[in-house]
Amino acid sequence: MNPTAPLHRPSSTPYEALPPESPLAMPVQSLSAGALSRAPLPTLPSAMGWRRLYVIGGAALLTLIAAYQILRVLYVGGLNLLEGVLLLLFVFLFAWIALAFTSALAGFVLILSRRRWRLGLKQGGELPALGERTALLAPTYNEDPERLMAGLQAIYESVAATGQLDKFDFFILSDSTKEPIRQAEIRAFQALRERTGGQARIFYRRRKNNAERKAGNIAEWVRRFGAAYPHMLILDADSLMTGEVIVKLSGAMEQHPDVALIQTLPMIVNGQTLFARMQQFAGRVYGPVIAYGIAWWHGAESNYWGHNAIIRTRAFADHAGLPELRGRRPFGGTVLSHDFVEAALMRRGGWALHMVPGLVGSYEEGPPSLTDMLVRDRRWCQGNLQHTAVLPARGLHWINRLHLLIGIGHYFTAPMWAMLMLIGLAIPLDHAGFFNWDSVRLPGFSPSDYWRDQDPDRVLWVFVATMAVLLAPKFMAYLALLTDPDTRRGCGGAVRAFVSMIFETLLAALMAPITMYVQSRGVAEVLAGKDSGWESQRRDDGSLPLSGLVRSYGGLSLLGLLIGSMAYVISPPLAAWMSPVILGLIVSIPVVAFTSSRGPGQFLRKLGIFRIPEEVTPPPVLVRARQLRAEAAQRSAQQASAAPVAQK
Repeated sequence: MNPTAPLHRPSSTPYEALPPESPLAMPVQSLSAGALSRAPLPTLPSAMGWRRLYVIGGAALLTLIAAYQILRVLYVGGLNLLEGVLLLLFVFLFAWIALAFTSALAGFVLILSRRRWRLGLKQGGELPALGERTALLAPTYNEDPERLMAGLQAIYESVAATGQLDKFDFFILSDSTKEPIRQAEIRAFQALRERTGGQARIFYRRRKNNAERKAGNIAEWVRRFGAAYPHMLILDADSLMTGEVIVKLSGAMEQHPDVALIQTLPMIVNGQTLFARMQQFAGRVYGPVIAYGIAWWHGAESNYWGHNAIIRTRAFADHAGLPELRGRRPFGGTVLSHDFVEAALMRRGGWALHMVPGLVGSYEEGPPSLTDMLVRDRRWCQGNLQHTAVLPARGLHWINRLHLLIGIGHYFTAPMWAMLMLIGLAIPLDHAGFFNWDSVRLPGFSPSDYWRDQDPDRVLWVFVATMAVLLAPKFMAYLALLTDPDTRRGCGGAVRAFVSMIFETLLAALMAPITMYVQSRGVAEVLAGKDSGWESQRRDDGSLPLSGLVRSYGGLSLLGLLIGSMAYVISPPLAAWMSPVILGLIVSIPVVAFTSSRGPGQFLRKLGIFRIPEEVTPPPVLVRARQLRAEAAQRSAQQASAAPVAQK
């Protein structure tokens, strides 16, 4: 099939309900040819050069200072190979956290200054009167149909409450492969139409061939229907958005013709397990400081996160047709993390892309357990490492290349932290003569003693500075929370919010060795050519049977016991020095089981720990979605109980 040609086919099949087709050509883009458009962007914020110099230059300056200090520590008596590798690892990793620090500091100042808005988008105020149509696209892949339709109904009713429903159509774009789910989708879709009376504006399309996954799903819609809709708003299966935000986003697209994309900051909601509630608290408190910071220095080159964003359809069609990447899988083939690449190609075509974090009313749901997060993360790992084939593409803006590099680097930080710790241990062991194999016991040996002896004041300074730069964004977020009375009360008050922050930090530290190991293994699997596959995500239940926990984490526990035993044999102080990592590995099974359970999460909710404002005063769209999902669950239970009776 020629991917540049419009698709002509009947407007519907027996399993579809669609409007008349309005084809729009979407040519596949070349990565080996192309040039960055130099057309002026009216929505480009002022002084972008100075903003980027502060963030990137500030991170570079902090890194140079830290690198000089660690070099002074290592250079006592000269620099050997291990010390040189440790220096390189330290510089890269410190630069990584320094960039996050300077960016978060910009976001912190921006929040305190109250100068948060862009593109005329503000919280509250009158809604714009829309003149153009927007399609809301909900791609789905083997998701729970009733849950999906309940969320869409809540969005539909919220849009209707704005009085501008006539400017919006809703499309369920199914890529589901399991026949029972396909049939359930059709039934749930028909029921949704009947409940809302939305036969004229709620549509369902099922692809027979789900090539190119989600990116192909959306591209197929663009080629069939895109010409009828100047804008499209992309949803995930767990997305919820208020009608007010949707109308404002559509109005901003109409008022700013140079803008191709506006990305919102979706807040994580509906967490039930301890892990999910921990994630939603982190997103609600830390997320704004981080998002305001990156929006400030990304400017008109903001990134795209794949959902809860509005896109100018023609800009997407003209520039975001994704090619197949050359080479063998997992690096070649379909672009998995398509959103970063689509953003880069639209910016290459001369369009502005903006992030607007301040609009309250954009929501999503997080994974219910560490296991589910790591499964999703493995797919993202492959997609981001795939971007090494996109980096050399012609004509990309340097900020978009930086986005791709950061995405790639994110997954290499885990093995690099592991290597840093191992080399930081190997150097003292080598100095103590351990590798001479005269004895495996070094009574009283401790790496901390070795590093303190090198330069006690400087070593302490480097450690304190590194931890300060690493943790400062969390404390800045907490201080920003204190200045916002509504958010502070919604998070349980200053004391409960502080306890939540400390508890979240401790839990994250306990789970860090698990995450580091699994991410490192994921990178190794991708480099070895193992494909991640494409599986649907669990939304509510994060529990695993004991057999599943043992299968997934039993090896980690044994590894922790082995490392701990070896360290203790060498020297008990060495085992104590390594205890944070060893403990995290040994207790991986109970930690994952505990954080994946609803009981601890609900208990902490009663205490006000990990509370967020959306739990205290839930927005109507969340209340309605929850009500509709409960009704759907009740109907399913009634049908299940009636089935045995009917069979008798």
